[in-house]
Amino acid sequence: MDVTDLARLQFAVTTVYHYLFVPLSMSLSLLTAGFHTAWLRTRHEHLKQVTVLCGQLLLITFAVGVVTGLVQEFQFGLSWSSFARFYGDVFGPTLAIEGMLAFFLEATFLGLWFFGWDRLPRGVHLATIWIVAIGTQLSAFIILSANSFMQNPIGYSIDAETGRAELNDFSTLLFNKLNLAAYPHAATGALMTGGALLLAVSVWNQLRRPSSIGSDRAAVRVMGRVGAWVMVVAGAGTAITGDRLGVVITEVQPMKMAAAEALYSTTTGAPFSLFSYAGPGEAEPSIKIDIPGLLSFLATHNFHGTVQGINDLQAQYVQQYGDGNYVPWVPVAFWSFRLMIGVGMTAAALAALYLLVTRKDRDLPAFLHTPRLRPVAVLVPVVIGLMPLAANAIGWIFTETARQPWLAFGLFKTGDGVSSGLTAAEVVISLVGFTLVYGVLAVVWVRLLCRLVRSGPGAEHAGHGGDHGDDHADGHGDPHASSPDPGAADRLALTY
Repeated sequence: MDVTDLARLQFAVTTVYHYLFVPLSMSLSLLTAGFHTAWLRTRHEHLKQVTVLCGQLLLITFAVGVVTGLVQEFQFGLSWSSFARFYGDVFGPTLAIEGMLAFFLEATFLGLWFFGWDRLPRGVHLATIWIVAIGTQLSAFIILSANSFMQNPIGYSIDAETGRAELNDFSTLLFNKLNLAAYPHAATGALMTGGALLLAVSVWNQLRRPSSIGSDRAAVRVMGRVGAWVMVVAGAGTAITGDRLGVVITEVQPMKMAAAEALYSTTTGAPFSLFSYAGPGEAEPSIKIDIPGLLSFLATHNFHGTVQGINDLQAQYVQQYGDGNYVPWVPVAFWSFRLMIGVGMTAAALAALYLLVTRKDRDLPAFLHTPRLRPVAVLVPVVIGLMPLAANAIGWIFTETARQPWLAFGLFKTGDGVSSGLTAAEVVISLVGFTLVYGVLAVVWVRLLCRLVRSGPGAEHAGHGGDHGDDHADGHGDPHASSPDPGAADRLALTY
């Protein structure tokens, strides 16, 4: 592997690892805010238990996500400084705003929410977690606009003297039509990860401690049902937004869609390939299982639409950009596209099955608790929890690898973006360092997560002490009967 390949591997490792925590933070912040709102409206104790557990999961995920994001930015500056010089004027404003939102808005208000139990009026306390949820979404939208520029560069000009891209219109960058299609897809995909985590925690507790679940049953059950409903609804949303994103990709990056389908010749009424295989030395697949017309419909919303093929696009790009290979690695694009869809939709189907099995206040089937089957059954929540995360990660692998050989499509090639003077040894050493840091973070995060999962939603938690405490927090009632418990937040922290 040369230095460019190693730098790409380093970018892939840091980005995929960081993106395990981003969708979880996006979804858990919304779910925590939703549960908190539901608890304030109903005053049901089990909703408060779920709110606190959701917030704990959000806190540890957000903290690790911030650290992994810093490492990602460090590697970008280390290995991709040539691209940073070209792209800096475009990426700088988005990175600065995203940093402000992530570090100041999200972190500040998450801290206020976490330590605000019994210290802030209920309405203000609720507002803090909603600000975190909104800030997380804004942060994702803004950082996706920077990525959308790399997929579909608009709103810029090239400085003739420096050769650098300069941003002409920030609103054009934000409302890039690719970003308007990509953000809803990323947001619904992120919601699936949070729903899956809640469902996994619920199923694990139902399987591992069915006899001791007792008074926690309502909380465990609402976690599972809400998590499953979120997965099903978000799964449908992911399919709908993915369809829209596919149409936009076909418009702005036809080679990416052609590679995703291994479509080598421009075709009218193009089929969708369920399976495709090209043997050694074969330029095109010799074994295919197709659905007639479906690819044309997905790409153009017309079963008889025309989809450009890889060979024709390659010839077009040679004329447009000069000699070179403009075809991405087709097997990676083809299979990552299918794995993304298959894994995500299977997770949504499992969630729908859970809703069916547990309808009308039913518990999980008794046979899952038999001594022989239960050790295997407890692996089910682990798989469910990981599937949407895997689908999100695979989706990014498809997005970034099928764009090659470009960093900014049509403007800047990947091979030109590597830092000048960077050696393969330096990349390997830094990659080993990043991997060690990520390994430590993974151990810490998994241990904290497992401790929270084992404790379940009924564990000791902080919160508003009761109606008297609420009155005091709002500035009314008997202050002696409603003194806030200053140790509550500390106990909450100690539950970690």
